[in-house]
Amino acid sequence: MLEKALQGGRRYWTWLAAVGAVILVGFVAWLWQVRVGLGVTGLSRDVSWGLYIAQFTFLVGVAASAVMVVLPYYLHNYKVFGRVTILGEFLAISAVILCMLFIFVDMGQPRRVLNVALHPTPNSVMFWDMVSLGGYLLLNVLITRVTLDAERKEVAPPGWIKPIIILSIPWAISIHTVTAFLYSGLAARPFWLTAILAPRFLASAFSAGPAILILLCLFVRRVSRFDPGLEAVRKLAVIVAYAMAVNCFFVLLEMFTALYSDIPHHVEHFRYLYVGLGEAKALVPWAWTSAVLSAAALVLLLVPGLRNNLKVLPWTCVVVVFGLWIDKGIDLIVAGFVPNQVGHVTEYAPTLPEVLITLGVYGIGLFVLTVLYKVGLAVKEAEAA
Repeated sequence: MLEKALQGGRRYWTWLAAVGAVILVGFVAWLWQVRVGLGVTGLSRDVSWGLYIAQFTFLVGVAASAVMVVLPYYLHNYKVFGRVTILGEFLAISAVILCMLFIFVDMGQPRRVLNVALHPTPNSVMFWDMVSLGGYLLLNVLITRVTLDAERKEVAPPGWIKPIIILSIPWAISIHTVTAFLYSGLAARPFWLTAILAPRFLASAFSAGPAILILLCLFVRRVSRFDPGLEAVRKLAVIVAYAMAVNCFFVLLEMFTALYSDIPHHVEHFRYLYVGLGEAKALVPWAWTSAVLSAAALVLLLVPGLRNNLKVLPWTCVVVVFGLWIDKGIDLIVAGFVPNQVGHVTEYAPTLPEVLITLGVYGIGLFVLTVLYKVGLAVKEAEAA
């Protein structure tokens, strides 16, 4: 089936060439980082995680969100999601690959990645994060390969794939739960030391992931002969609405607990985000932008007339994704380090090499997603014909 990725028009090859150029620039910047070290980034002794891990945290949620179409379709026989399930699974594959690549570049030296596999430590959450991500990637590759091949041959998928599909559902939830444990298990970081972090991660995942899937469905509907179905898009929008409401509720719970208890170590991180600590105010505009975007998105999603309007919905999804990308990525990660354990404030800002490497990694994800969608759409269009 992969041979279908080699068939395309001028727009297709131009797009792949543009993405390839971005990947090349990012690769050159990464070679510079490997040669010089992580000193080319904005990371420091006090802020050891930054732009790379922020993307990893956000994208794990995007990968896990595929469960929101897999579960209704395969467990509850909800036929409306029949056409979008493969698109969600392909999105999950691309997102998991991006997650692994962002961890890879954050390690600094490639050989360090092998230590996790060659010297496994089962008492480390990082080890289980590697297991969950790797397992989820294999599950989705196997599921999409088997089901798409069955569609191409116009036969029913083999019976043995159904248990594997069912296994992928709790596995999807596990990858983001384990990611949350990476943070909430660090007792010296009060900003992350909360039992609600994993549910909050899942709520944001089930908002941002389906929002991206909606944008992809509308794009596919526009540029190909395959129609994922407007009913599926509208049902996804309902999922985003409920998940976004839960996510906003969880954020307010976190803020109430920290601010009302007035425990200094907890309050300082929120103060840094929303008003700054002295002259340190780098994240204040980002935090308020995220808050405004999230509130606006919630209003747009909760009003049925706006949620079902196909001219408004794409912009609503963009607002959802960008607002959660700020909140779950930059704000959550960096604010956990500022101030540090002894009260020192060291701010963080990504450098140009860091940004170029990040764009290069995203380019790889876009390349993989484009090829997968090209193959999937070719099968779907042939089936419809």
